[in-house]
Amino acid sequence: MNQDPVNVYNLKKHIMPQLMLLVLLPFCLNAKQITTVARDAPVGKVHIYKHEGDTAREIEIFFPKNHDPTTKAVPGIIMFHGGGWGGGHRKQFRYLCHYFSTRGLVAATVTYKLASKAGAKNGKGTESRKRVCITDAKSAIRWYKQNAEKLGIDPRKIVAGGGSAGGHISLLATTNPGLNDPEDTKKYDTTVAAYLLFNPALSVADAKDSEVDFLQHLKGDLSPAIVFFGSKDRWLKNGWKVARAKLASLKIADSIDIRIAEGQDHGFFNKQPWSDVTLIEADRFLKALGFLKGVPTLIMPKTGEKLEKR
Repeated sequence: MNQDPVNVYNLKKHIMPQLMLLVLLPFCLNAKQITTVARDAPVGKVHIYKHEGDTAREIEIFFPKNHDPTTKAVPGIIMFHGGGWGGGHRKQFRYLCHYFSTRGLVAATVTYKLASKAGAKNGKGTESRKRVCITDAKSAIRWYKQNAEKLGIDPRKIVAGGGSAGGHISLLATTNPGLNDPEDTKKYDTTVAAYLLFNPALSVADAKDSEVDFLQHLKGDLSPAIVFFGSKDRWLKNGWKVARAKLASLKIADSIDIRIAEGQDHGFFNKQPWSDVTLIEADRFLKALGFLKGVPTLIMPKTGEKLEKR
């Protein structure tokens, strides 16, 4: 059959460029776009853990496949996003929560009240704006424990954590006996069994307000933790250096697993391949505590990124 020369021309003019674009597209994606694709995660089931006026505070929960709360209680994870106490979104930890749900845990990421940039002030002007974040975090943890049976969680095996400001918030919410919402039930405490901390933003300046100063609430019974920092992160040399010294003085430094990403800055764990590298180490940490079984289902990158233990 003879081909219509007009159709052949149209094929070359209109179809071929599109085919070439499809072939070349993977090579045109920049690293940031590839990272975004790699970190896409499904949305969890949203619950409301408290109300403040007309505002609902939400907790987004990821469950293992075929999870049946009536027959099995598994460890739970509750994460708090970063953002300088005044920004950020719970979606930061969807990837982590989804991953650990595939490993058999119930995992949650929390929306909390963001601090006003103006900050709260008391008579002496020393009250930190960070207080409101910690109060909401305590409410979320209490709700998680209160609903443990419905969610299929073992309340004795809850892991808390967060990134940057969220790391600070998770530590204060679980160690400071104050900053409670008067509307919360006091039947459930906010202590946890372990921590997953991604460059926690601890500052010596927090000493101005004891309610937000982790060092003033740090005691010898602190639960085990794994802590991730980039070697270029200023928070590593700021509050964490002081916290590490106090951990040593309390003789509990050995229970804190510190992992350093050489050459990386603050928030390095938010991008691939570091997201997977840190999750693999967090997985191994939780397995050592008896919270997980088997081996990580993520694969270490072939590009050689690794964490140094200190």
